[in-house]
Amino acid sequence: MRIDSRSILMLLLSICFDRSEISAQQPTEQEATAAIHKSVTFFRENCSAGGSGGGGGGYIFRLSADLSKREGEGKVGPTTAWIEPPATPAVGMAYLEAWQLCGDPLLKEAALETAEALLQGQMLSGGWTEQIEFDPADRVRYAYRVDLKDTPPGKRRNVTTFDDDKSQWCVRFLMQLDKELNFENEKIHEATMYALDAFVKAQYTIGAWPQRYTEFPEASESMVLKASYPETWSRTYPAEKYAEYYTLNDNTLSDLIETMLDAWDIYQEERFLKSAKSGGEFLLLAQLPDPQPGWAQQYNREMQPAWARKFEPPAITGGESQGVMRTLLLLYRRTGDKKFLEPIPRALAYYKKSVLPDGRMARFYELKTNQPLYFTKDYQLTDSDADMPTHYGFKTGNGFDRIEREYNELLKTPADKLWTPRQNNPPRYSDALAKQARQLIDALDSRG
Repeated sequence: MRIDSRSILMLLLSICFDRSEISAQQPTEQEATAAIHKSVTFFRENCSAGGSGGGGGGYIFRLSADLSKREGEGKVGPTTAWIEPPATPAVGMAYLEAWQLCGDPLLKEAALETAEALLQGQMLSGGWTEQIEFDPADRVRYAYRVDLKDTPPGKRRNVTTFDDDKSQWCVRFLMQLDKELNFENEKIHEATMYALDAFVKAQYTIGAWPQRYTEFPEASESMVLKASYPETWSRTYPAEKYAEYYTLNDNTLSDLIETMLDAWDIYQEERFLKSAKSGGEFLLLAQLPDPQPGWAQQYNREMQPAWARKFEPPAITGGESQGVMRTLLLLYRRTGDKKFLEPIPRALAYYKKSVLPDGRMARFYELKTNQPLYFTKDYQLTDSDADMPTHYGFKTGNGFDRIEREYNELLKTPADKLWTPRQNNPPRYSDALAKQARQLIDALDSRG
């Protein structure tokens, strides 16, 4: 059981749109409002955890229908909230978008409650770790800002993670809420700026970010080098620490660049644009030379592809490279600087030659040979896809044609038309949309 922005926005349709030609079968404004109130109230009262003083606001991945079983990436208790989408910040964003569309005070209250839960989980290092613990007995293991009041963390866990869009999504939600509140909520504004300050400090000189961090890097910790192939690499997992590597995996760096661009839009501070551009410049450096002008999932300090987890070898990736190219296109839209377009033609040509027979891409291509790489269920590296583990996508979709179309369109787009600010306008009313709203309302159980 989960709430998402699509479901809640669909329920809002009857409130937001012109209802001059609605048939009797379509929901009334009163029905839609009642359904929203019923579902959001149930979700807040029965499905959330934590918050200041034991209230709600924190959410998880999944909940059994009888509410007895709760899961993040594993089983959790009633006093634990999860960060990774579709958990806490994603639910908060759904509440916020719904409030922006219809102005219902209940939705504002729900968004504020979720923001308060996130503030209870912000680390002294600036961002968020995988979960938020609200039980006082569990909280003592973590360096939560609100508990330590900026005193040293000691032995408490003080890890900010960027993996799987965790800290980035938290701060994007808080930024949008801060803006919607006209920057007048001092607690939310201060916590948001604290996080953004930390993200800027966590960026390496070369423009990349680590997967996670506890302390900020020194300026001397990263040399500005272009990516290169290692002379040799081990086919056996070395079990080395990789959290401080320059990380593209799970679109970590792309999410951070988008976050910095959003911060620039909202707060109009040039340092955020500078940070986003520096991240883009890292992506230019990280493109491997021929014969594989693509990108790896992570790089060591020598700017060479490196091992991460036991199923993530040094390789060219057919997955995250698509996110890299979309980010470069976005940076061109935002800056007009054609250097961000320069890597794309040769990358497209390479990846088009690397498509698998079924039209998909391999997640990993062997360095220099371009042989697709996979793992067996007992994690032996292989070139066969016959015995792959199921928990990880060793094959991925192929969006390169769409990337090429966008690239070609941008080449023809006048500079003053490259970027149009996003507007949170309601979707256009239609009978199909009203029908979906009716189906959602009718599907609610007696609890909401």
